[in-house]
Amino acid sequence: MRLRNKPWAKEKIEQHPQYIVPNPEDFKGRWKEAFVKDQPLHIEIGTGKGRFITEMAKAHPDINYMGIEVYDSVIVAALDRLIEADLPNLKLLNVNAEDLEKYFAKNDVARVYLNFSDPWPKVRHEKRRLMYKDFLKKYEDILIDGGEIHFKTDNQGLFEYSLRSFSEYGLLLKFVSLDLHNSDYEGNIMTEYEQKFSEKGNRIYRSEVKYQNEGKDSSL
Repeated sequence: MRLRNKPWAKEKIEQHPQYIVPNPEDFKGRWKEAFVKDQPLHIEIGTGKGRFITEMAKAHPDINYMGIEVYDSVIVAALDRLIEADLPNLKLLNVNAEDLEKYFAKNDVARVYLNFSDPWPKVRHEKRRLMYKDFLKKYEDILIDGGEIHFKTDNQGLFEYSLRSFSEYGLLLKFVSLDLHNSDYEGNIMTEYEQKFSEKGNRIYRSEVKYQNEGKDSSL
């Protein structure tokens, strides 16, 4: 993805600490203090322009949401959405997902959303995929027992890879769709990419998996 540089983005981010948390490491283990209500926390990694996470927060006021985006020039679009919506159950983080353990402790998060993540198709880039085993371990380390990952993509190769990776890690497959928009799945909220790809006729894939923490050897 080619990004247009926005030199003013960092200053705008700093001007809105009520929406983009400036020192997320200070809330590790106590994220409920960052929100108005103590509710389950769901996070989206790679939130982009924020359509999905904003609409989810509107639709589910009984859940706290957090959109994580590393690029300044992208997260400012999500910030604009949040400023307009002014939702008490939504925050943004301008950090790298590789550093999740710096900002979240075990049991901080109930669900992780991965929407239209970069497929990194070359074999040598496998470790960068957000479904790679090292990332799955990061999610496990911040999720509640039995926490879930919900994943969507239009990339068949990445979807097949994700199912293998989830299975090899020992995750329980709860739901899978090979053509989400032509299924009976209810409550789907589209991302910007999802709408774009769907309008081109691309099939949308979705899976929902759950960590099976009970009885798992912690040394693995």
